[in-house]
Formats: sequence, structure tokens, C-alpha cells
Amino acid sequence: MKTVKLIEVKSEIGAGTRGASLGVDAIKIAALDFGSSYFRKHKTVEVPNENQQLMEPIVHEYAKRIKGVLAVCERVSKEVAKSFSDPDCFPIVLAGDHSTAIGTVAGIKMAFPKKRIGVIWIDAHADLHSPYTTLSGNIHGMTLAALLAEDNMENGMNKPDEETVEYWKKLKNIGAVSPKINHSDIVFIALRDMESQEDHIIKKNKIRVINLAEIRRKAVERVAFESLNYLDQCDLIYISFDVDSMDSSISKGTGTPVPSGLTEKEAGNLIYYLLRSRKICCFEMVEINPTLDRENLMAENAFEILYKATNQITNDF
Repeated sequence: MKTVKLIEVKSEIGAGTRGASLGVDAIKIAALDFGSSYFRKHKTVEVPNENQQLMEPIVHEYAKRIKGVLAVCERVSKEVAKSFSDPDCFPIVLAGDHSTAIGTVAGIKMAFPKKRIGVIWIDAHADLHSPYTTLSGNIHGMTLAALLAEDNMENGMNKPDEETVEYWKKLKNIGAVSPKINHSDIVFIALRDMESQEDHIIKKNKIRVINLAEIRRKAVERVAFESLNYLDQCDLIYISFDVDSMDSSISKGTGTPVPSGLTEKEAGNLIYYLLRSRKICCFEMVEINPTLDRENLMAENAFEILYKATNQITNDF
């Protein structure tokens, strides 16, 4: 039986909207409101953040606060890698902004350098920008690009300074492996808001995208089965769940809500069915922002999904 280790990362410096660093505590409040002992039951470790950089001037226009993001991701990678020293441990990462996933996948790769890692990216956004293509400069929109070592220079429109380029190289190379994943080993689920630069990468590399119409046509159990089957060549699979994958009517408590997304029930069932696979090695939940929410609804929905996912992990493995 697997035991869950919760890795808390209260970092929001990769985002453009303030408040995601409060997401983990919002989930804990939701658990208390439900009368749940969840956070007393599971081992928890908190990774130090660099949120003090929010008070400092932005130095790197095309990769805002990249020095801090690098530091946080390096810490996350070490904590995730350490989790796998116990073969019965299943790490769940609860994070602020989505840039943390760079460290999470780096940690998996550090622990299993010879393993092929698949990624199921449940998110409204592709996060495939680089400092050369970004419109906002926010690194949570560059996460998969960093893991793929994808600069997308052919669609570049920015000229980042030398220091930004050097930090970007270091971010891509956490764990001394770059790239960490292949384009062919990604499945996007509920993707619906991307820029042309990201769409170019997806079409060029024929990355699998499962949109809402396909989800509704097939139902989530079949989508989970087909996603896992698509990644059958991978040795391990990581699930990244951004709450903005859910419809904006539900996900008001996130920095980048997008209409026409998953329902809370669809998201919970999708993750539940995905976690049936023994190849799943890590689950991450990100971008809950209670400052944008009403009555902590987003965190309550997130906690219900987290609770259901954890039960699947501990009961079925």
C-alpha cells in the first residue's frame, strides 16, 4: 500500500496575479470546514519559497523573478527526488503557481534518470512559452517549455538579456538533464486557451490534445484510459492538475479562469480513473487563489478532488 507525502510549495512568483501562495492554506481551511483530519493524517513537508521577491523591482522583463523561480524549483526537485527513496511513498505536490512543476518533474527525473516520463497536463493553458516568445513574462506560462528545453526560436519576438538567457538555461537544466520529457509523451486535457506560438509547437510535434468536446463525447473514464494508453511507452507518468482546467463558473478562485472547462465532478472522476494506473508516480495541484474567490469555493472543490485522489492512491496501490 502506498503512503502519501504532501509537499507544500507556497510560491507565487511565477504568476502574474497575486494570491496563489495562499492556495495551500485555503485547502487546509476547506478540510477543516468539512471536518476532515486529512492534513493530520499524512506526512507533510513545506518547501521554502522566495515570495519576498514580489516586493522587489522586476529585473528580467521576459522571465519575471526567474532567479527566485530557479531557487524554488531546485528545492522542489530535491524534495520530490528524496520522496522516492521510499518505494512505498507517493508524493502529492500542492503548489501556488504552475512554475513549480518544473521542479517536480526534475525531481522525478533525478530519482529515475533512465526512466521515460509521461505527462498528463490537465490545464486550460499549454504553458509552452519561453523568454523568446512570452507575452507576459510570467514563468508559469513557460513550465512545459522548460521541461522540453523548447525555446521556440522560430516564433521568437523578444530579445532577452544575457542574464535572463543564462537563468533560463539553468532552469531547463535542473537535475543536469535537459530535456526531461519528449513532446510525444505529453497529453493535454481540457486545453482551450493558447497563443499562436504555443499552437505552433503543438501542431509541429503532433502533441495529443483532448478538448472538452471529446471529453463530453467519450466521458472521462474512456478519456483516462486513452490517455494512459497513449503514454504506454512511458515508464512513469506524472499528473499536473491546474484548477483553471475547470470551467470559469467553478474556478473563479484562480488567476486565469477560462470558460468552457471541466465540471468539478468531471475533474475529480478523471483524476480518479487516471490514478488506477500503477505508472502514475506523482500528482500535483496548482493555482488556487482564494483572494479571487467567494466563500473559499475553489479550495473546497479542490479539496474534494484531492481527497478522492488520495483515497485512490492509498487504497489501490
